[in-house]
Amino acid sequence: MSGISREELLRFAALTYGTEPEYLWESTPDAAVLRHSENRKWYAIIMRIPADRLGLESSERVDIVNVKCGAMMTGSLLMCEGIFPAYHMNKERWVSLLLGSSADREQVEALLRLSYENTLGEPKAKRRKERI
Repeated sequence: MSGISREELLRFAALTYGTEPEYLWESTPDAAVLRHSENRKWYAIIMRIPADRLGLESSERVDIVNVKCGAMMTGSLLMCEGIFPAYHMNKERWVSLLLGSSADREQVEALLRLSYENTLGEPKAKRRKERI
């Protein structure tokens, strides 16, 4: 199993989706939002938080990424190592993935793809055309 770091995940998002991180909050300068250019919806947020916020027995700061997976998948995903109820997001539809050496690169990339697809929505032109 090969891990994935915060930097590698941001590089993957840039290469795969052309997404650059947005740093929206002065109070948390290391929190990065990844969003669609078309609809501006977030598909991921990367944060550095104390590990104990995930229920781990450490106050060391760790990198996580929140991804949208949908209510049907959440329960199953929470059984996997390194996946936790979403920090600061809807816990039914989002999960937090612990990044670093314990994060499975393929799983993180697959869940980022799923989150991207789950938040894509229909293009505005298509919605307008269907209403006519």
